[in-house]
Amino acid sequence: MVKRRVHVAAAAIISRDSRRVLIARRPSNVDQGGLWEFPGGKLAPYETGFEALKRELHEELGVEIQRAQPLIRVHHEYPDKHILLDVWQVLTFAGEPFGREGQAVRWVPMDELYNYPFPAANLPILRAVMLPTEYLISDEEVDDEVFLAKLGRALREDGISLVQLRAKTLDRDAYLKRAEKALGLCREHGARLLLNGEPELLRSLDADGVHLTSERLMSLERRPIAEDKWLSASTHDRAQLDQAKRIGCDFVTLSPLRTTPSHPEVEPLGWHDFQQLVETAGMPVFALGGMTRHDADHARAVGAQGIASIRDFWK
Repeated sequence: MVKRRVHVAAAAIISRDSRRVLIARRPSNVDQGGLWEFPGGKLAPYETGFEALKRELHEELGVEIQRAQPLIRVHHEYPDKHILLDVWQVLTFAGEPFGREGQAVRWVPMDELYNYPFPAANLPILRAVMLPTEYLISDEEVDDEVFLAKLGRALREDGISLVQLRAKTLDRDAYLKRAEKALGLCREHGARLLLNGEPELLRSLDADGVHLTSERLMSLERRPIAEDKWLSASTHDRAQLDQAKRIGCDFVTLSPLRTTPSHPEVEPLGWHDFQQLVETAGMPVFALGGMTRHDADHARAVGAQGIASIRDFWK
């Protein structure tokens, strides 16, 4: 049986204080009725995703989109159809949204989204909405005071809210001592801290999650940590992206996009190949490898969640 293909434009409408997102409840008389979703609808013939989004949000919610940018594209297989969700983050809009078709709509705090039942295809969107566009990877600082000063500046002055603690030169005890101090700083500034190491580290320190190396990722048969923790991984090709999806990673880095001083011998992906891999990743992907803040808009335009960096964030 050939499945029908459905192309849907959907919106993550963020409140003006950047703390809440608008969701709508599906009518009880439609497929998956009663579940919550991100508002939007099917593309009409010859419409682009953005054109469909503008039309649908006016018809459903009575708002006019003023500024939006790509957030994530999700391919999902249902028994009877293949659905492509073309999701946009709406940054500014005119009007006050309400259910023009009688549907319930609700502004929900980001950290409460998981309390609402969504169709399975929407789950990667929840992760993308809850994640920032910048992922800081810490450098190999020898001195703890220097490390904490740099981390504090990034959190305080640059607004970094997602940090991976990478310190491969430290032994386990020294790493945990640094992680404890880093976690305190992150908590103070409302940021999440992921540990780069064995998942068992979470038994010793209640950080926000774990980042897996590509080698550790490929050695796993299942998700190694609880669902209420964030799991990310380093990926470099299709096989690793597929494995990340298989074991339930929440997001990944994909690298190297460009040639980097640390790995000059590695062939870079380039924007074209990067976009092809991101298209069917099925989860938020951060571009890594020679990235700076100047690349952020380009990365979002080709489907990335944002950029990950050591050098540009760790000054």
